Amino acid sequence: MSLAILGGSPLRTDAFQTWPVYSSDEEHALIDALRSGLWGGYGEWVQKFEKTFGEMHEVKHAISCSNGTVALEVALRAIGIQCGDEVAVTSFSFIASASSILLAHAKPVFADIDPLTMNLSPASLEAVITPRTKAIIVVHFGGHPADMDAIGEIAKRYGLAIIEDCAHAHGARWRGTPVGNFGAVGTFSFQAFKLATAGEGGIVVSNDAAIADAMWSYCNQGRIRGGQWYEHHTLGTNYRLTAFQAAVLQIQVQRISEQTALRTRNANYLREQLKGIAGLGTATPSELVQDHPQYLMTLRYDSREFSGLSRNDFLAAIRAEGIPMREVYPHPLYKNPMFKRSALEKFGCRGWDSIPDYSALYLEQCERICEDGLWLEHELFLGTEQDMDDIVAAIDKVQQNSSLLAGHNESGSVLRG
Repeated sequence: MSLAILGGSPLRTDAFQTWPVYSSDEEHALIDALRSGLWGGYGEWVQKFEKTFGEMHEVKHAISCSNGTVALEVALRAIGIQCGDEVAVTSFSFIASASSILLAHAKPVFADIDPLTMNLSPASLEAVITPRTKAIIVVHFGGHPADMDAIGEIAKRYGLAIIEDCAHAHGARWRGTPVGNFGAVGTFSFQAFKLATAGEGGIVVSNDAAIADAMWSYCNQGRIRGGQWYEHHTLGTNYRLTAFQAAVLQIQVQRISEQTALRTRNANYLREQLKGIAGLGTATPSELVQDHPQYLMTLRYDSREFSGLSRNDFLAAIRAEGIPMREVYPHPLYKNPMFKRSALEKFGCRGWDSIPDYSALYLEQCERICEDGLWLEHELFLGTEQDMDDIVAAIDKVQQNSSLLAGHNESGSVLRG
């Protein structure tokens, strides 16, 4: 059976489930919001959605905002992070997990990850704490909650605030407790690819009334609850959500539980099938995790089991077979141009003891996953077992023909042009 990338027929031509998923329910909610005439501000639609989301995550306070990036900035400002402080953060995440620290005029300090969960490594975290460290940003990567027992103990010992970046983890639980409850603040995103979406949007959650009020005020131009419209008590900006976004999200979040259950069945089935294929493994979620939404399934690629075929050449071959697999982040966060010393000189403040130099930083586990990691994204798991079987069959097809493909590469292949 010839590989599609070498002129054969692709194993699969049918499309997988796409994202976002919506129905007439969102349409009706949008029309209701439109006809209400109350399109902006913290009005009825926004309040209704905040209540729904807060109850879903069993938190006392939920404040919506314009996106998940500003949610992190709002959280940092509300807990008092300022010029000269250091904030420990994972090295394997979207840029906002670290750029938000710079927006608060603090200094990011990067820690390594656990090679199984891709979450912040407690041992690496403790190793980077200094007297200037004031907080930790913990990302629940791929929907798998971080080890909040170990991280919580470290935070308590050093007197550090925790911000949970839950952008991948809507509805996930660690030891039965929903994410967003383990720190001072939890932040969520409703960007176009997230597990509930209105194209953009975000929310911050907290069980601390004072922190919640500070976040509400910062998102709402420095106003205070119960105050007058033109009465501004502190520095703030406009990070409010619209009624249209809230109306869509009110419907979207009600699907999370059902979708999580379906994704979990398919992801568990796929993990079981992948055990029969050498060289492409994925970790089993911890038993301490419940309601893992399977936002991303990370696969570790071993070229030795594929005739020495590079990860990128494997990826090109598997995509040609009709499987929408993709590579992970191309490099750790600290290798982004933003974190070059010359760039950081523009972002620093007088409270910094020095401009950080990340050029020599090498965090082994993060560097390795950027070299050998592959992702299957959450929408694929909203399909059927047949979809999972096709993924496995395509991988097997590429593996069985990998020596032939490697030979083509050595002689000036179709992959390299």
